[in-house]
Amino acid sequence: MDDKIRCGWCNSSELYQKYHDEEWGVPVYDDHKLFEFLLLETFQAGLSWITILNKRENFRKGFDNFDYIKIAQYSDDKIQELLLDAGIIRNKLKVYSAVTNAQNFIKIQKEFGSFSKYIWAFVDGKPMNNNRKNLSEVQATTPLSDEISKDLKKRGFKFVGSTVVYAHMQATGMVNDHVADCWKFSQTKLHL
Repeated sequence: MDDKIRCGWCNSSELYQKYHDEEWGVPVYDDHKLFEFLLLETFQAGLSWITILNKRENFRKGFDNFDYIKIAQYSDDKIQELLLDAGIIRNKLKVYSAVTNAQNFIKIQKEFGSFSKYIWAFVDGKPMNNNRKNLSEVQATTPLSDEISKDLKKRGFKFVGSTVVYAHMQATGMVNDHVADCWKFSQTKLHL
């Protein structure tokens, strides 16, 4: 660990710091990466993010490198295999939702040209800078995450409540929620 000032939520481990420093809040426009974050966020519902980060490579292996085309076609045998995989979160509803969400992800791609175009349209294609002074100002949901959640649910997605959606927005850089004294705040702001 080093002496950089970071958002307070990530200081408990080197893995958390690496994720914060290299990924969290960096704008993601690639559909494959957007799906990876969506799948991981849905499994995170009700759990800590560090739990998911610690199992991320197991998820990558179990879910065919987050290949949504393959996931959309998973058989019952593959789902049962996943439910026996101690390396991931073995929640039956979440595993089934990964398949459903992959199928709906592909439908959105067909309708909008890409999932990226669909999701980024909610913020006019560019990240929103929230100028948070400290962690207590960071919200778990916003009216916009409520709106996106509602739209995703209407399209058949599962485990995409407003909190999950807002976490996805933060992770993929749709919003800059780095606090003002975090070293990543000004770097991320440059991309806005």
